Amino acid sequence: MARKPRLAAGRARALGLPTRGTTNPNRLRRVDRWMAGTLAGFLGSFPDPLVVDLGYGSSPITTVEMAARLRAVLPSVRVLGLEIDQDRVDAGKAVADPPLLDFRRGGFELAGARPVLLRAFNVLRQYTEEQAFEAWDTMVSRLAPGGLLVEGTCDEIGRRCCWVTLSVDGPQTFTLACLPADLDVPGDLAERLPKTLIHRNVPGERVHSLLAELDACWATAAPFAPFGPRARWVESVRLLASRGWPVVDDRRRWRLGEISLEWAAVAP
Repeated sequence: MARKPRLAAGRARALGLPTRGTTNPNRLRRVDRWMAGTLAGFLGSFPDPLVVDLGYGSSPITTVEMAARLRAVLPSVRVLGLEIDQDRVDAGKAVADPPLLDFRRGGFELAGARPVLLRAFNVLRQYTEEQAFEAWDTMVSRLAPGGLLVEGTCDEIGRRCCWVTLSVDGPQTFTLACLPADLDVPGDLAERLPKTLIHRNVPGERVHSLLAELDACWATAAPFAPFGPRARWVESVRLLASRGWPVVDDRRRWRLGEISLEWAAVAP
């Protein structure tokens, strides 16, 4: 019988494998903006909120940017960046500002930290689908009571992003975020689906149906094209919601090139 894949453990029991490390300034601005815009109240409900950025890559810049963006809406937020590669941790230490911003070696076990919010972006692409689900379980089990995990993927310059928000009860919502002008059709976002969904973009799966329906709404919204790609995106999402899809956000978020739905809409 084939053995179940396991997440590798390095020294000091850091769980996981080093990522490719690619990163760029502002690469994660869309998920940062979403967290600052939708989770500020959630973070503020904790007396000493700790946010962990897992697998920030070869440069700590995206962790530094996340800390600045979250503290703009909640100055009490503390941010901890975690990486398996010690050289990357050392690079983070060079720009650390404890206790508001620090860096440590760690993986899916979160180095003993118990954050109320965990961001893990572009971390699970190298794993199998089964291992990605296993990593979800490991990370969620390390959250503080009531905590959330935001796990997803984006392109190298942050124009196309997809993520899932999870609690101890499992996945809650699925979000697409983009620069609408960068798309021919919304289905172009399929290449950035999280690992748990990217192989499910085939007929008969919910995520495939979602993207196909969103493409159809995009086509119907063609008369809005003269007003710009953003206006066409907003109308496309409005049409999608009117067709019964469980959209959970509103026009204010749609105008930023976002759409969030209940996880059940795309669950494998």
